[in-house]
Amino acid sequence: MTPVATATPHTANLSWLGKAEAWLDSKGKGAWIAAMVLGFVFFWPVGLALLFYMIWSKDMFKKNRSCARASRRMHVMTPTGNTAFDAYRDETLRRLEEEQKSFEDFLQRLREAKDKAEFDEFMDERARKADAAEDAREDA
Repeated sequence: MTPVATATPHTANLSWLGKAEAWLDSKGKGAWIAAMVLGFVFFWPVGLALLFYMIWSKDMFKKNRSCARASRRMHVMTPTGNTAFDAYRDETLRRLEEEQKSFEDFLQRLREAKDKAEFDEFMDERARKADAAEDAREDA
């Protein structure tokens, strides 16, 4: 397989605009900026259209954090060759995951207790109003 084929997947059924967009996306933000500048130099409406497209699509100002997190996570899990360090790292990660799970469980219990307290308060208030209405009817 050639690098061009792997760099632009799923472009067989796209229009020439879609293929151009996929190609610019594969080259990065610098390619989009260069295309916009060249558009302004040769025919300013093309540069303006590219500028509006980049702002409208919001792809220019987004950071791809999910890929960075995934690659960092994959890098953390690769063995270093030092078995003692790998065992320590694995144990520490396991312990941190357990702490995170127990903290999430604590937060869930806290939310449930708060919801129960609010519901009990609502029911007590409702009972007091019902009693007050019944007393008012008996007095009348």
